[in-house]
Amino acid sequence: RALGTMSDALVTVDSLRPGLGSLNLVVKILETKEVLNKKRADGSSTTIVECVVGDSTGTVVFTARNKQTETCVPGAVVRIENAKIDMFKGTMRLGVEKGGSVTLVEPKQDIEVKTSYDLSSVEYDLVSDL
Repeated sequence: RALGTMSDALVTVDSLRPGLGSLNLVVKILETKEVLNKKRADGSSTTIVECVVGDSTGTVVFTARNKQTETCVPGAVVRIENAKIDMFKGTMRLGVEKGGSVTLVEPKQDIEVKTSYDLSSVEYDLVSDL
């Protein structure tokens, strides 16, 4: 990763925008839904779980993959490090970049989540500068 792009500073859900990366957040998992669980011929598998996560400023859909899914249980408060914003069908999804992590926050804490502001329900149009 490029020097100067990684920071320990936490960002809030309401500050997320398309194209951002190298983000660190502490969020509460509100809901989880397994969208893929595929076994490969070599015995390995791919698991993808979409989680509604949030903090005191809003909610967003977080796409957890493989080992990250083990930490993603409703009610858990997790720290997501080196996250990025991906676009999926015109809406924002939070994901983890290479070298990133999802860890349980210890000691356990609770976050009052603002569920009335769902960033993943906002549709973006792709605009190109001509």
